[in-house]
Amino acid sequence: MKIVYLITGSGGSFYCGNCYRDMIYLRAIRKVPGIKASAIPLYLPPDGTTIETGLDKNVFFGAISMYLREKVPFLRNMPVFMDKLFDSAPMLKMAARRAGTTRTEGLEEMTLNMIRGEKAFPEKELQRLVDYLAKDGKPDIIHLSNALIIGLAQRIKKKLDVKIVCSLLNEDDWINEMAEPYQSGAWKLISKEASNVDAFLTPSNYYKELFISKTGISGGNFHVVPLGFDPGDLAKIEKRSNWPSIGYFCRINSQNGFDKLVDAFIELNKGNNLPGLTLHVSGGYTGDDKPFIADQLRKIKANGLKNYIRIYSEFQGDSKQEFFSNIDVISVPVRKHDGYGLYILEANSAGVPVVQPATGAFPEIVGRTSGGITYTPDSVSELAENLLKLLKDNDLRSKLGKQGKEKVLTELSLEKMSEGLSKVYYTL
Repeated sequence: MKIVYLITGSGGSFYCGNCYRDMIYLRAIRKVPGIKASAIPLYLPPDGTTIETGLDKNVFFGAISMYLREKVPFLRNMPVFMDKLFDSAPMLKMAARRAGTTRTEGLEEMTLNMIRGEKAFPEKELQRLVDYLAKDGKPDIIHLSNALIIGLAQRIKKKLDVKIVCSLLNEDDWINEMAEPYQSGAWKLISKEASNVDAFLTPSNYYKELFISKTGISGGNFHVVPLGFDPGDLAKIEKRSNWPSIGYFCRINSQNGFDKLVDAFIELNKGNNLPGLTLHVSGGYTGDDKPFIADQLRKIKANGLKNYIRIYSEFQGDSKQEFFSNIDVISVPVRKHDGYGLYILEANSAGVPVVQPATGAFPEIVGRTSGGITYTPDSVSELAENLLKLLKDNDLRSKLGKQGKEKVLTELSLEKMSEGLSKVYYTL
């Protein structure tokens, strides 16, 4: 069986849970004998890490040319040489660094067109993709990264006569930022295009039910396959210092609640319950996030804590290892209701327990890992109280850390995920 993943990327400037999920799918399914899998990026070029793990270097539907076709009428039929110029590696890398690549503002019509599929994906570029997909024999299954590109399903099916699988996770983050009537229009279009998909795949029951409620789809071809994780060297990490420390591992922005964690950190220091408490921050950011981050740093400085926070410049490789070796507990107190939270598995695999609000899929995921606690109501004071609880109770913290690591190594392993994925593929 031959499977090709079509993956939309963030450009590698910040920790993108969905991007990592897609690469985990690829690594997991490659463990299954008889399956040949590859991945092709859409919109933005892969970073060095994803190339190493198997993402193709060729980019289709480059972000710049797609945007210009949408915004500049006379460029909708731009010549091939202009396509190549705008979608060259240097230009796309520059686009990946720009703030607007992660904002919905001004991209509402383009989003609807990508879901609809009729206008957004130019025929010549679609044919280039189809030819590339079939160059070594056509695939049996095309796996779309998310429902925001579901418009490709019908068009690829017509040209290649293949089965289509579509991943579902956190599309609501993007759609909910759009004003009406775009927001409701997006869900209606996804519902309409869903008939072209043979199977939908999501890692949590929470997100399955949310997606069904938003679209009205029956859910008969929905499959819940929990994410698996290969901890690698994270499983060997040991805490380096005796200082109590809190970690944050995600894109550093308001939506992911970084300011809530900063406020809890300040509150804990005011109580002087944990002398020397430090805050370690990793996950990257975009240009849009810089003013928000500057506000948080000013707040920390005003409270005399600038020497007790460390922001890691990288969130991969050695820097990631160092980050996890320096923390006792992790929290990403998101404002949104997350459909999974891959950072929970990352932390647990390193033996680090999590403290998460009891929102979205967190109760479900923490329930699977037994590697942390959830709290309600979702307030700064409740977050601070639960962080304090774990930081002061060494036995409980150690117990939750060990349980989380064990569950990731066994019940949420790549092997378990491989089994779940292959079952879905072989039923099509």
